[in-house]
Amino acid sequence: MGQTLAEILDGAARGRFPAPDGRTTVVEAPSGRDSGVIAFTAHSVVFTDEDPAWVHATLASLECDALAATMHPRFLHAFLERTGRTTDTIDLLTVAPALPGDPPLELREITDPVHPRVMSARRRRDGVRMWAVDGGVLVLGRGVAGRWEAAVELDEDARHRGLGRALATAARHLVPDGEPLWSQQAAGNARSIRAFQAAGFRPVGSEAVLLGRYR
Repeated sequence: MGQTLAEILDGAARGRFPAPDGRTTVVEAPSGRDSGVIAFTAHSVVFTDEDPAWVHATLASLECDALAATMHPRFLHAFLERTGRTTDTIDLLTVAPALPGDPPLELREITDPVHPRVMSARRRRDGVRMWAVDGGVLVLGRGVAGRWEAAVELDEDARHRGLGRALATAARHLVPDGEPLWSQQAAGNARSIRAFQAAGFRPVGSEAVLLGRYR
């Protein structure tokens, strides 16, 4: 297993996961923006600048299955309180390799820097770019530990037509060759999960990203 979060993510993208030994690894936060938890199969990674001893002591104090501790609401609440951060939800973390050639959709890039979707994405990512098609948008940027991340948003009347899958597939054509592309879907958003998995994204774990309030 790698020593940094970027190395761990790179390994997971290529099918090399942390050992399923029930342990929790604490690594340095990759930036001042990003802290959080990624739970792989029977092994969690907490990325933070907080004292690792605090992390392990807090996890040990929970009355729950040790394999579930890092995603337990009481641990996440303590983590948020200690760091003064906020979060939205626990996501399914998925990844897919880049695809060669041009996207199979005719995308129109949106360059408006104050577009609400762009401004929202900049809370989580650097180098944000956004493209539109009739009925939806695709957002791409560098997120946690510098990884490429994609997000898709559809108009309500454009759903159930395969557009989400098409946009997720298009995103794989927009990242450099050889680079993995990551995406997160809320666990309850079954439509989004189905769309991304149909586009070739595979699940690797669950993730809770803690955002700084200053962003």
